[in-house]
Amino acid sequence: MDAGKLFGRSIAFPPRIGADGHMAWSEGPQNIRESIQIILQTEVGERLMLRPFGAGLGQFLFEPNTTANRSLIQERVENALRLWEPRIRLRQVRVEADPQDPKQVIITLDYGLVATGVGERLALTVNLGS
Repeated sequence: MDAGKLFGRSIAFPPRIGADGHMAWSEGPQNIRESIQIILQTEVGERLMLRPFGAGLGQFLFEPNTTANRSLIQERVENALRLWEPRIRLRQVRVEADPQDPKQVIITLDYGLVATGVGERLALTVNLGS
């Protein structure tokens, strides 16, 4: 099975130089994880040629780490991933206060790969800074 053909292939994120001196590429499930990170780290309006792209989580910078804001973050994440990452099916999105840092939330994504049905999990930390 060619993971690049099945799941896609693109320049690795973050961009870096590989051991061969050329741009590093990612493919397969890793490419999907990197795509999810790009979607969630991009502000709506930031991409000039695709203004609606992104999750807009920067809006929550300097907002309090409350249940209401965590619910709004969860909704943003779900909407952005359903719109911009068709290679996955979200099973669950959890947004919880980081027990180590009250200025951060931990987003945990449980999703299935559409092409294979294999379950994956990804956890990301988002700074609220308040």
